[in-house]
Amino acid sequence: MNTNSTIRARRIADDIDALAGITEPDRPYTRRAFTPKFLEGRKWLEQAMRDAGAVTQIDAAGNLIGTIRGAHPDLGTIMLGSHSDTVPDGGRFDGIAGVIAALEVVRALRDQGTVLDHTLEVADFLAEEVSIFGVSCIGSRGMSGSRPPEWLQRVAGELTLEQAIADVGGHPLHSAERDDIKAFLELHIEQGPVLQNEKIDIGVVTAIAGITRIEIIVEGRADHAGTTPMGARKDALTTAAWIALGVEELAKALASGEAHFAATVGEFEMTPNAANVVPARVRMLIDARAERREDMERFVDELDNGVGAIAAKTGVAVSAPRMVSDNLPTPGDADLLDVLDGACQTAGASHRRMASGAGHDTAWMARITKAAMIFVPCVDGRSHAPDELATAEDIALGAAVLLDAVMALDTKLQEDI
Repeated sequence: MNTNSTIRARRIADDIDALAGITEPDRPYTRRAFTPKFLEGRKWLEQAMRDAGAVTQIDAAGNLIGTIRGAHPDLGTIMLGSHSDTVPDGGRFDGIAGVIAALEVVRALRDQGTVLDHTLEVADFLAEEVSIFGVSCIGSRGMSGSRPPEWLQRVAGELTLEQAIADVGGHPLHSAERDDIKAFLELHIEQGPVLQNEKIDIGVVTAIAGITRIEIIVEGRADHAGTTPMGARKDALTTAAWIALGVEELAKALASGEAHFAATVGEFEMTPNAANVVPARVRMLIDARAERREDMERFVDELDNGVGAIAAKTGVAVSAPRMVSDNLPTPGDADLLDVLDGACQTAGASHRRMASGAGHDTAWMARITKAAMIFVPCVDGRSHAPDELATAEDIALGAAVLLDAVMALDTKLQEDI
């Protein structure tokens, strides 16, 4: 790390430990959005922002915002941030590292006596992870004007999303969309092993992969497992297995290029699911992720053709693949990627460009401003698990890159006007 940096790894470690300690009993690092523990974590984070000199508020979408007013606030806002909510049993660094790194940038600027021309904001976005309402990125969708209006009527028990946003301090019927944000940057753990394996400090994220989910229904016929001849069966499971293997083979072929691609049969339901009955029906849900849209289009086309060929071979009816959801890839802003490359050099951090296979709030912020993100390594690439781990030193180096990027942007954004 640049020896002149005012970033403090110890402060980062202490903050992450403090937030990690706010968790559901007997469930390590569990602080899901809209729960009492989430609100407790938010209260802690709000105080930490104030201690750093920020003025705090909850915006209409339920996002916690800490603001450091710039010397020339009419220039607009540079925003940093991520999310503090977690998945069940595994959210010590995912999101939290980005919020704390952003907070550390604010403290470092204060410690070195630097006042930016632009206003600087730290955002803790509401419900980036899939929430109790079955949807994700609620806060960043709200800030970017991308949250579907009908979502407010989604229900978890007797609670509507509209009421839940109000309960965290938001105003769900008001617009939270912003037009003053000139650039947004997010730090996140990689959630994969590339940086660790290649011994590289920082990943500069070229694009956030588009995510497409596809449902396939296999309709076989239930028969007695002991008396029905093998050649007379219409086994939905064996046909589904052929499809699953085909998905893996096709995904590996697409992943062999330079661009990121992955596909997973992540949901699988079989009926009647009895030991002595030939499986009658299988529902499978494919999660496919592509850095390049043309790769996703090829996957969908070849999947459709492959499923038809398998159905013809086995004699079992298979529905045409049905697209359940389809989000396009989000490229990082080219200017910000260059700024981040330069900031890595200034901070003395080795770096490489890479795509993100996971979704992030940055994808929604890119709809309203220049947006980009960086990755820091996580041990063995583990994430969404209790043993998710990143070192304070790696996060601190990432924060130093953010700090240098913010200072560069404070000047560059004015030159671009």
